[in-house]
Amino acid sequence: MVVPLKGISMDQRVFHVPACLLIGMMVLVSGCSHPAQESGLPSSMTPGDLALFVQEAAAFAANSGKEASLREFNRDSGSFTRGNLYIYAYDNQGTLLAHPYQKESIGLNRLNWTDTRGLPVIRIGAHVAENGGGFITYLYPSPEKGGINESSRDSYVVKIGYVYPAGDDWWIGSGIYLDDLEEGSPGAVRDAVPRMTSLVKQGAAFGREHSPAEAFAEISNRSGMFVDSDAHYLYAYTYNGTLLAHPHLPNLIGTSLIERQDPFGMKNIRALSETARTGGGYIVFVWPNPDRGNRQELKIGYVLPVDENWWLGSGVYLHEVTGIDTSFPVPTR
Repeated sequence: MVVPLKGISMDQRVFHVPACLLIGMMVLVSGCSHPAQESGLPSSMTPGDLALFVQEAAAFAANSGKEASLREFNRDSGSFTRGNLYIYAYDNQGTLLAHPYQKESIGLNRLNWTDTRGLPVIRIGAHVAENGGGFITYLYPSPEKGGINESSRDSYVVKIGYVYPAGDDWWIGSGIYLDDLEEGSPGAVRDAVPRMTSLVKQGAAFGREHSPAEAFAEISNRSGMFVDSDAHYLYAYTYNGTLLAHPHLPNLIGTSLIERQDPFGMKNIRALSETARTGGGYIVFVWPNPDRGNRQELKIGYVLPVDENWWLGSGVYLHEVTGIDTSFPVPTR
């Protein structure tokens, strides 16, 4: 059976609903206070499956009440704790209310918590939930035996999240690791990220094999070899944040953007530069999307150092992974 996500019209991306999720949602709607979850979830999921799982938990909260639902979300053997898939909950001020694998942090205010690259994940999650819910992305530790260790900086990988309001003063979320997304299904365009990282690796190799002037000219060429069929492109900076090459920002080349700050307070060019300086890798940041009226959107970025003087990178907007619009308005406070 195929149904649209709440808030997504039939002319947008449609997602497959696993039978276990559909049954659980039907039971909740019929008024049962405990979801039927004997069958668990498939080993791989689409973003649509993730959204439905969180919406199922929101329906459970509406039916069971805040106190009872938080108890259930906190149980490591609860109905909404299914291995690597689980529900966490925050109040609107950033206090953690539920997390089956981070019980020691419950009651702490984590509004300013960031991932290893400096992305203010909780602030962004709260903002997206406040605006009706939707997808987010961030870096988070891969699970280890015995739980999740947020201090294990080398274990952070890309995670796709979905957040949703659970009441007037709190919200919930969940996430799946990028590598666990189901391949080849609507709404799970997982290969967009590897294509982008491949472009960055090709650009870094080109930069090492050619003079800086040749590399910058090719990177800045809108019809050059580093602008692919999906409109992904490369950009190049010095480690102090001076833009060296960009196919869409020619007027800013030669300008230092190291102090550029997004609406949530992250200095993303500084964070990108520091990531490249320390060997490169994935980084998630907020950037305006010109195809969405310059609304803010999360990007999964990948950067690599070329030499001791400069680095380059590229990125994938989150909607390329989810299959639906994931942009959001600028925060007003």
